[in-house]
Amino acid sequence: MEKVLLFCDPGIDDSVAIMFALLHPDIEVVGIVSSYGNVDKEQATNNAAYLLDLAGRLDVPLIGAAAYPLSGEMAVYYPEIHGEEGLGPITPPDTISGTLENFSLIFSIIDEYEGELVIVDVGRQTSLASAFILGEDVMDKVKAFYVMGGAFLVPGNVTPLAEANFFGDPIAANVVATRAHNLTIVPLNVTNYAILTDEIIDQITDQEYNTFTPLIRPIYDYYAEAYQELVLGIEGAPFHDVVTLVALTNPELFDFVEREVTVVDDPSVRGLSVADFRPLSAEEEASIEGAQIAMDFNYDEYINIFIQAMKMEF
Repeated sequence: MEKVLLFCDPGIDDSVAIMFALLHPDIEVVGIVSSYGNVDKEQATNNAAYLLDLAGRLDVPLIGAAAYPLSGEMAVYYPEIHGEEGLGPITPPDTISGTLENFSLIFSIIDEYEGELVIVDVGRQTSLASAFILGEDVMDKVKAFYVMGGAFLVPGNVTPLAEANFFGDPIAANVVATRAHNLTIVPLNVTNYAILTDEIIDQITDQEYNTFTPLIRPIYDYYAEAYQELVLGIEGAPFHDVVTLVALTNPELFDFVEREVTVVDDPSVRGLSVADFRPLSAEEEASIEGAQIAMDFNYDEYINIFIQAMKMEF
């Protein structure tokens, strides 16, 4: 079982990733780090607390993190995609609000699970970069890092060049890309094709499989409607963040290339993820110490795993 410290900014697809992680039998969520991104930090925290409450997992610590990018600029949110409060049409009850642990708890968790802990970041990388800045030696104790972000040789989804997480804080994304060891990057190259459809949602909501089931249809409908405005002819919506967790549990479904990665913060190409994809000799390939970048995946098997987890059929 993988012990996962999940960095996120829920957000619809982050919320489904949290659900997936809590339901998957091969993932033990040992903490959730909440920060700005799809919504502001306070709302993201309340959304995460709501999901933990529904799951009966109040034992999972909720850690407060970044409220804005490392540049200090104001964050931009996307209510037209995620809703004003991040869960589409759903508003968490006023009685639920996240009680935040101090950011330093991250380092205590890393120490506790030294050599076993996997950090998965499906949001802006500000908080994870801050962890490297504040505790670089401790970060060496992490087993592996998985991040959702970037677009390599394909269009972005916020600008023609940039994916939203890398665009939201390119300085932080570059810190992670250059500092994290055993790093796997799951970019738009695969996540754009991880589309959930009406038929898939029907399969996981035809009865109440768990306490998350009643949320799935309304948030999917909201998200899918938003994507129909964004992507001509799309049938459903890509749930980017779940793919990162499946890359952890089922790496055999993915085609990876290892490359050194940098993320550009120049305003003209902000958030551009750069890697050298020119042909390399076997000796050059062997000498690379970079990130594993997911370039393709088995969609059908991915969907099977998603359905099994959400129906608790493992």
